Amino acid sequence: MLNRESLPDLELMKRVQAGDMVSYNTLVNRYKDRLFNVLNRMLSSEDEAQDLLQDTFLRVWQHKMSYDFRFAFSTWIYTIALNLARNELRRRKKIKFFDIFDFAEKLPAKEEKVENNSALKNLLDTEIKRLPEKYKTAFLLRDVDNLSYEEIAQVLSVPLGTVKSRVNRARAILRNRLKPRMEESYELSKGTVLPISIL
Repeated sequence: MLNRESLPDLELMKRVQAGDMVSYNTLVNRYKDRLFNVLNRMLSSEDEAQDLLQDTFLRVWQHKMSYDFRFAFSTWIYTIALNLARNELRRRKKIKFFDIFDFAEKLPAKEEKVENNSALKNLLDTEIKRLPEKYKTAFLLRDVDNLSYEEIAQVLSVPLGTVKSRVNRARAILRNRLKPRMEESYELSKGTVLPISIL
């Protein structure tokens, strides 16, 4: 019996184009959690993130025959999801980000813990919200969802150098804004470091 879980994305898409719903469901299961996490951080609403997630997969099915096999499936599906999210954010005219402390924990950092995690979360939340959208998007895709720079460049339709510049710029902005405030706000015990590598 064919084990679709072991098949690469491109092979699954070939089967999806042939009308194979089992292969389609395999792709859904493979990407739903990752896409939900990004959409939820962009929209700050689990319900809206879930709605856009469903819309994303619906469009994958509806437009399956237009998929270009020269590009990674991950690039295509992230592009669909982010376009839907951008449209929603334009409609709202504002951007919110929650669960920022969870995001900080995913950045490369030492494993020491810091007291007052709630205050740190709020501080990070505030500063992430202030980032320009183009920096936020690149930053989240790179440091939250761990996409490669090449994948992000394809998703955002910008040059590779631009992606690296945006991610580095976002990190620099956060570093400059957060470090002085954290040094003022926290008395760190000996050997304890803030769990965010950009500092």
